[in-house]
Amino acid sequence: MENDTIAAIATAMGESSIAIIRVSGTDAVTLVDHIYQGKNKLSTVATHTVHYGHIIDPTTKEKIDEVLVTVMLAPRTFTRENVVEISCHGGLVAVEQTLGLLMSTGIRLAEPGEFTKRAFLNGRIDLSQAEAVIDLIRAKTDKAAKIAIRQSEGKLSHHIRALRSEIVETLAHLAVNVDYPEYDADVLTSQYVVDRCMSIKKDIDKLLRTAKQGKILREGIATAIIGRPNVGKSSLMNALTQENKAIVTDIPGTTRDVIEEYVNVRGIPLKLLDTAGIRETEDVVEQIGVKRSEEALQNADLVLLVLNHSEALQKEDMRLIEKSKAYPTIFVINKTDLPRQIDYEEIKKYIGDRPMISLSVKAEQGLTQLEETIKTMFFSGQVDMNDQTYVSNARHIRLLEQAKASIMEVMNGIELGVPLDMAEIDMKNAWQLLGEVIGEAVAEDLIDQIFSQFCLGK
Repeated sequence: MENDTIAAIATAMGESSIAIIRVSGTDAVTLVDHIYQGKNKLSTVATHTVHYGHIIDPTTKEKIDEVLVTVMLAPRTFTRENVVEISCHGGLVAVEQTLGLLMSTGIRLAEPGEFTKRAFLNGRIDLSQAEAVIDLIRAKTDKAAKIAIRQSEGKLSHHIRALRSEIVETLAHLAVNVDYPEYDADVLTSQYVVDRCMSIKKDIDKLLRTAKQGKILREGIATAIIGRPNVGKSSLMNALTQENKAIVTDIPGTTRDVIEEYVNVRGIPLKLLDTAGIRETEDVVEQIGVKRSEEALQNADLVLLVLNHSEALQKEDMRLIEKSKAYPTIFVINKTDLPRQIDYEEIKKYIGDRPMISLSVKAEQGLTQLEETIKTMFFSGQVDMNDQTYVSNARHIRLLEQAKASIMEVMNGIELGVPLDMAEIDMKNAWQLLGEVIGEAVAEDLIDQIFSQFCLGK
């Protein structure tokens, strides 16, 4: 199936000025010619040129749409196949009619991510670069986009290939030692193997040090805003998103469900979860909301526990403070524009040295300090975008950790006097695991699973 011609709509469906249909395959140009009418046949034009014409129904000769068609011939294309892109008018009817006519010529509808999959299978990009494409599409902040762009350019791939080359060189010396043990003069000593493993481990550790920050920039921080009713949780969410996403009233229990929204805080994506006020209630609907709030708390990477500056600590506050001990928490004392009733010393007694921010959402005071505190908690105040090799993909992180474990097995085995031919097995395993990062040693079903996450047309 990888040799047939495929097509898909590459732009979002709906009303727009332009929609693009992408076609890729050996016969892409000749098949599109069946439904295209212009000054020249597409099969006669030069590569990387744009042509004005119409899409016609080959049976009725009826004009379907006025289009611009871009012809790009292999191998200088994204898929390294012949590619045709039809720019037609946006809107459901013209686009679907054009796609239907393409299907009638024998072109197949592309599967999700199949264009990028073909780029991978045809050697234009490796697997880590392909995964960076979807990261770029899903990026929530400019920093996440920069990481994805660098990975799509092969920054991570370069480091992985260098590590694999170092392992291969070590394996070559190990093979000589195993096959020709009688030649002692230039034989690879156990200490030399340990030294090389230490170097490889050091490089893997350097990549893994970026993993936590990279994963956060890629996936965001799941941030639960919790507190008892009417302390200003929804107001805080609206202030951070700078939109009126949540209903705000003076009536306790207004929020009955978990409201989710992404927000960019100093380049860090937060997945904000505004929760229902947690309290004991007889209201059945509110009880469901409280239950969902507690579930959001359990799945949170960060908790913003909101307390009321104008009220003394309540029983519900104390219960939430106790619950928050299991999570990274910032205590937000809201409504500082009102007279103080809360006892700060009492709070500090319960929360210890965990961060506490006083602010007034209504007066727009203290939000900057809150954003800085969040950034400091996860990035020590710095997001170093000069690092070219952020590791952000959970699959890559897992494989790097497993490769490191195999390298450690080699060193531990040599220390225990294990024969070098046994160490060779663990070295080969590390080489294999690193190959899975860039797709040089990976199962076909995993490739299908990765590309199935892409949208149609990409």
